[in-house]
Amino acid sequence: MRVSNATVRRRIFIILIVGVVLYSALVTRLGYVQLIEGPKLSQMSDELLKREIKFQPNRGRILDRSGNELVTNMTVPTLVSVGAQIKDPKETARQLAVILEQKEEDVFRAITKKEMSNNQIPGGRKLSIEKARKIQELNLPGIYLAGDTKRFYPNGNMAAHILGFTGIDNQGLTGLEKIYDPFLMGTEGHISFPSDAKGRVLPGGTEDYVAPVNGMDMYLTLDSTIQSFIERELDQAVVAYQPDDVLAIAMNPKTGEILGMGSRPTFQPDAYRDYPSEVYNRNLPIWKTYEPGSTFKIVTLAAALNEGVINLNEGFYDPGFINVAGKRLRCWKRQGHGQETMLEVVENSCNPGFVTMGQRLQKERLFDYIKKFGFGQKTGIDLIGEENGLLFNLNKVGPVELGTTSFGQGVSVTPIQQMAAVSAAINGGKLMKPFVAKEWRDSVTHDVVARTLPTEVRQVITAETSAKVRHALESVVAQGTGNKAYIEGYRVGGKTGTAQKVKNGRYVDGEYIVSFIGFAPADDPQIVVYFAVDNPKALAFGGLIAAPSVKSIMESSLQHLNVPKRKDGIPKEINKALGERAPIEVPNMVGQSMRDVVTTYDTLPLVVSGKGQYVIQQSPAPGVKIDEGGKIRIYLGDKSTN
Repeated sequence: MRVSNATVRRRIFIILIVGVVLYSALVTRLGYVQLIEGPKLSQMSDELLKREIKFQPNRGRILDRSGNELVTNMTVPTLVSVGAQIKDPKETARQLAVILEQKEEDVFRAITKKEMSNNQIPGGRKLSIEKARKIQELNLPGIYLAGDTKRFYPNGNMAAHILGFTGIDNQGLTGLEKIYDPFLMGTEGHISFPSDAKGRVLPGGTEDYVAPVNGMDMYLTLDSTIQSFIERELDQAVVAYQPDDVLAIAMNPKTGEILGMGSRPTFQPDAYRDYPSEVYNRNLPIWKTYEPGSTFKIVTLAAALNEGVINLNEGFYDPGFINVAGKRLRCWKRQGHGQETMLEVVENSCNPGFVTMGQRLQKERLFDYIKKFGFGQKTGIDLIGEENGLLFNLNKVGPVELGTTSFGQGVSVTPIQQMAAVSAAINGGKLMKPFVAKEWRDSVTHDVVARTLPTEVRQVITAETSAKVRHALESVVAQGTGNKAYIEGYRVGGKTGTAQKVKNGRYVDGEYIVSFIGFAPADDPQIVVYFAVDNPKALAFGGLIAAPSVKSIMESSLQHLNVPKRKDGIPKEINKALGERAPIEVPNMVGQSMRDVVTTYDTLPLVVSGKGQYVIQQSPAPGVKIDEGGKIRIYLGDKSTN
């Protein structure tokens, strides 16, 4: 069949058009690949041949306020494998698995990867010297030991909960290590070069080196010497009283700087896996909440003085109780203190006197001051795990709740809240935000990069009121229930606290938290110290257990801080009570419940015998006088003899 010339020409034209289109597409594609994709493809080609070795930066050190190292770095061996150089992967994996205490198949899988796998051999990171020596002696082809770093704690478990710890990749996991990880971690460096399958440098290849940038050094507000005093007293309290836990804080009341903080139980940061998580995850001084007991009376006192509803020189009569809405709220001294001044109410820690202060303030003003002092909210300290505490709902506060709150029952607070509040009461009335991280410095030049300044949250009371509070609390130590914290030559103020523990909304029989908060010098406070013992395995009180520990910490700290002793001593009207103390008159405790005994006689040297909830017998008999240092033995039973 013949085809016309027109058809032939049309077909040729179509073929030509298709050819032109295809050729144009090919040219366009080639141009796109060369001009647009070329650099990217070239880079990909280079990367197929390139090996990259990463260099980890040194993590920034953590130092105390004077530059003493608290956390630093140490070099440790880490396993590196080059799969292409391993001659017998199966045998290599078998020998390594024995030393690394890992599964053979996991090690085999890691060392047979095509890429260099220096960070992926199970158990191969941060080896002990013993394991590294054994691996080195095997002389296995393709297996090398490289330098790595891990955190080193020159002071053992000192300030463990504050410092925290890091993970296998030196990343911060808890404490300051986690909070300030971006400052401490630094920037990774590397060296890259073209290589063959066995990791050898190709001829003519160029190396690309980027140096690591070390993390910044962090200086803390902590004073390692004061911290050591705290650690010493914590350990001694554990041995002496076998408590559930014990905690302590030291702070500069004028700035909010934490000078020391610790608790027991504690842990070793570089061996944290050996401890229960509840030990290393709970920083008790900021996490633990409980009824504060009489230490809370400082807040009631400050509020009452600031509002002018009391005068320290006015008279008050204490019959041993006060009736509130049909309920009798007792004083710790069952027979009462009789006629006394409001200053003596504070010295004697007289519950009816503080209930009266609360009544005069009324609930709205009292709770307003409680909130202004920072209770019911976090202080904002730069540590992980801080709790809020718990206050009564104001709408549910009746006369009884007002009364009990006035002397520290029915509220739940944290130790750090109490430190901030008491500091505000004695430093001129300023509530300061507690903090631990003081400044950051370049690890090479040591230049200051950033600094934390003291933060005033609010003015709570006047400077004049604060001076009155200091005077009253100095009297507590000089003449009242806090005498165990008295330090010869220093003016010391403070307050004891004993509170029954609460679990599941109910008071627990026989379990108490005893505490003391003290400061010095009383006329110009440089340090405030809080010490609390949870459930000491003996009947004891804040004035007998916690106050001596505070005294020891403060006395050592004042000398360390070069705070001079007063040449003129404590004023005579306070000092005269500190010579030969009058003998103690033994009160009648028979028939009283254990709860009443604990809240009533928190400075008596009691020794307990027997089991039960009531005192059935005592020795010496009521009315007998014993010298200081003597003991009063009480015998417990299940029935009251009243």
